[in-house]
Amino acid sequence: MNSQILNQFRKSSLGSYDHLRKFGMLAAFFLICLLLSLVSPHFFTLQNLTIVLRQVSINGILAVGVTFVIITGGIDLSLGSVVALTGVMAALFAHPGEYPLIVPLAIGISVGVIVGALNGLVVTWGKVAPFIVTLGMMTIARGLALVVSGGRPVTNLSDAFNTIGGGSFLRIPIPILLFVAVVAVSSFILNQTRTGRYMYAVGGNEHAAYAAGLRVKRVKLFAYMICSGFAGLAGIVLASRINTGQPNAGVAYELDAIAAVVIGGTSLSGGIGSIGGTVLGVLLIGVINNGLDLLNVSSYYQQIVKGVIIIAAVLIDRKK
Repeated sequence: MNSQILNQFRKSSLGSYDHLRKFGMLAAFFLICLLLSLVSPHFFTLQNLTIVLRQVSINGILAVGVTFVIITGGIDLSLGSVVALTGVMAALFAHPGEYPLIVPLAIGISVGVIVGALNGLVVTWGKVAPFIVTLGMMTIARGLALVVSGGRPVTNLSDAFNTIGGGSFLRIPIPILLFVAVVAVSSFILNQTRTGRYMYAVGGNEHAAYAAGLRVKRVKLFAYMICSGFAGLAGIVLASRINTGQPNAGVAYELDAIAAVVIGGTSLSGGIGSIGGTVLGVLLIGVINNGLDLLNVSSYYQQIVKGVIIIAAVLIDRKK
């Protein structure tokens, strides 16, 4: 009888904690927006809000991708280097008059998917810790970007390619539309498909998932492939925005993406998380960065603030 009461109390406490965290994060986001609107009259303007969404679009695409990996209990530290490699590869085929736009797009995303497949294969069939595998891939991808580009930026890109990062559709910047599309597709995969449910099962208890007959290796492989595929898309958007394939681009991008995922409530232990939470984490980081810029706060202090937020989010996750 006592054990039943304790279990009931534990379930109700965990449920209350989940609701508190979800709504607490949302309340914190609106509170920060309110405070910034009071201290800076430029914050709540349409122009500034559009700038914020455009700025977070690349990190948002990366964060949504790495959410899949973290839900399955893994991690991917190679995202920033994959952004550089895919941006360079796409830029090499985006010179005016050479290839149609679909070619650099397909090459950039395909390279990302291949990198993700290599990560997933070594993690699953090689049974190497994801931290080590993706750390090694971070160096490999950066080196490949430098080798392919000859250590120099790839310039002279076509107008059609540059439109991806700098153009708009119906007055909405294309990077924002791509971010929204990635969020919609990812939410559908995680919430409405069998593969999405398998990811939660694998991250929650890999041994139980294996015993239940799930193809754990394939599920993890798919997670790494979609993660790096989205990194390839982010690399294309970045190369298009800066009008060059930069082999040194994307430094520390993986940290911002993982930070957004953790702040959004996805557990580093796996099995818990949502795309909606990740989007909220991305927006929270973007709003804080934008607010500090409007207040002329040094970028050095911005890094400190971001680090404190990450540590606080992980501490909350550990307590949970």
